[in-house]
Amino acid sequence: MKKLCLRIAVALVGFAGLGITAKAQVPDQIVVTIPFAFVVSGKTLPAGTYRVNRVGDDRWDGLIFSSVENRASAIVHPIEVESTPDDKAHVSFETAGDEHFLSKIETANNVFTIPVSHAAILLASGKSHTNTASGSSAGTD
Repeated sequence: MKKLCLRIAVALVGFAGLGITAKAQVPDQIVVTIPFAFVVSGKTLPAGTYRVNRVGDDRWDGLIFSSVENRASAIVHPIEVESTPDDKAHVSFETAGDEHFLSKIETANNVFTIPVSHAAILLASGKSHTNTASGSSAGTD
């Protein structure tokens, strides 16, 4: 009876160890806190903490960008993926007017370049100038 209990205990510890190992090997998973609203894949997401995970095993399948605090999420498809041995994980943005466009996601394993629409950047830049101009003309009426 003692041998049976020992075998069960060893099996349970072995399964628990496999679960921990599998969880530690999730590729390209990061958590970032972004202090401002931003645009990704044509969708504006609010400021907050986001988890980034791969959609599938292939790094070209895309990434899921999902909020930890609310249900905001977006799927991004990189236009370029570079392997990197660097352990620094962060995200980069292009800014136009008051809008921030997600342009790069760096994980411990890869750098994912995200497409940013030049038309959207021009539109955001135009909004900024238009709002400033209309604000000053409205003040003079």
